[in-house]
Amino acid sequence: MCDKFVNAVCLSPEGRRAVPAAHYPGGVSIRLHDTASGQVLDFVPNTPGCVSIYLCGATVQAAPHIGHIRSGLNFDIMRRWFTHRGYEVTFIRNVTDIDDKIIAKSREFGLPWWQIGHANERAFNEGYDALGCLPPTAEPRATGHVTEMVEMMQVLIERGNAYATPEGNVYFSVTSFPDYLALSHQELENLRQPESEGETGKRDPRDFAMWKAAKPGEPSWPTPWGDGRPGWHLECSAMVHKYLGPAFDIHGGGRDLIFPHHENEIAQSKAYGDEFATYWLHNAWVTLSGEKMSKSLGNSVLVSEMTAKWRPIVLRYYLGTPHYRSTIEYSEEALREAETGFNRIESFLQRVVELHGAVEPAADVPPAFAEAMDEDFGVPGAMAIVHTAVRQGNAALAADDKESAVARMSEVRAMLGVLGMDPLDPFWAGPGSGEDLHGVVDSLVRIVLEQRQAARERKDWATSDAIRDRLVQAGLNIEDRADGSRWTLNK
Repeated sequence: MCDKFVNAVCLSPEGRRAVPAAHYPGGVSIRLHDTASGQVLDFVPNTPGCVSIYLCGATVQAAPHIGHIRSGLNFDIMRRWFTHRGYEVTFIRNVTDIDDKIIAKSREFGLPWWQIGHANERAFNEGYDALGCLPPTAEPRATGHVTEMVEMMQVLIERGNAYATPEGNVYFSVTSFPDYLALSHQELENLRQPESEGETGKRDPRDFAMWKAAKPGEPSWPTPWGDGRPGWHLECSAMVHKYLGPAFDIHGGGRDLIFPHHENEIAQSKAYGDEFATYWLHNAWVTLSGEKMSKSLGNSVLVSEMTAKWRPIVLRYYLGTPHYRSTIEYSEEALREAETGFNRIESFLQRVVELHGAVEPAADVPPAFAEAMDEDFGVPGAMAIVHTAVRQGNAALAADDKESAVARMSEVRAMLGVLGMDPLDPFWAGPGSGEDLHGVVDSLVRIVLEQRQAARERKDWATSDAIRDRLVQAGLNIEDRADGSRWTLNK
């Protein structure tokens, strides 16, 4: 675990030196909306200068839709902001590679359960990578931590918080833990615990499964109570303890995980003796026609389909710009609006480069941007500062004020860089990024535009219009300006 102090300068995952945490503008600290308390609280880390985050990651029964990737993207932005503020971040994102849904898919397709899981785990990581999410510090799989789960169950059974049945199931007794449901604020008397086939032998219907007895043809591992496999919730308690210890800072995930998953994690871990998470952060859903996007509902939009139709950096802007606690209602129209907004930013950056050459990001972001991000990762407010700087920069270009235009571009690049959305960052412009052909296409289109300009100068309007029409048919927008014609892609 991190043992650095507040005024130590830590390296970010990208290798850049971050701003020391003791040097916040005005001494302002980061504030978080904690689900358990329902309040926005000052962030006070367990270890000064360090942040430990556990994010519930993929259950790999199918390829990811954009709702899944939104969670990873939201917490990637949080992680980047903590790093910018000078913290050293330990970021753990798990993979659930065995559960009822994966076994059902194995039966449906006649493939081994591990083959289903591995293929979809790769699809998730390809989606995270495509949208510019930094890799986690570690990405443990449930099946790699059965030993830790058995150890945790043994302790909980000895303490009377859990019990094994003759069939080989192990359950957690919810009445043995007085603070059960403190996160979701439900009443125990009215509780209905979700359960699946084979959960027999419960002493109380509200108890939840920690371990499920083996069934014929299903994967299993040996335990003192018989062969079986993990329940969904136990894996996270075991992996959090292994990688982040008995106390850590932030536990995150989609708000659909508050109950039963996160509630049951808390019960297991605290009964085991861990202090567990100090803060709980939950991102909202991506919806389609008002319904949560879900593989089971058949209304999901796969990430692989989206990256084939839209530039990944535009998808990052679309999913990352709304506040993480705000629902995103998916539509093609909303995506086009996001693309237009991002193109406006990108167009400004490109114009400054064309007129004045390359401009490096500023050393730090504007105070107003930092203030927005410090208040529960307020990306919408932070992006308003970005767009204001773009408008000011465009006005400076129109006034031929090079110094101001360059200064605004430097600020914009710094702000976008913190959010992972700088189109001039080598990640987005480098080989294999999907952006690497832009320079080649730009050179070719400029040759054609020069031919069109020559036709305009000799008043050959028919040829000029014909060239423009052919470019539009090829998928380009042509904008005639006082300083020459410019092109952008038309989606």
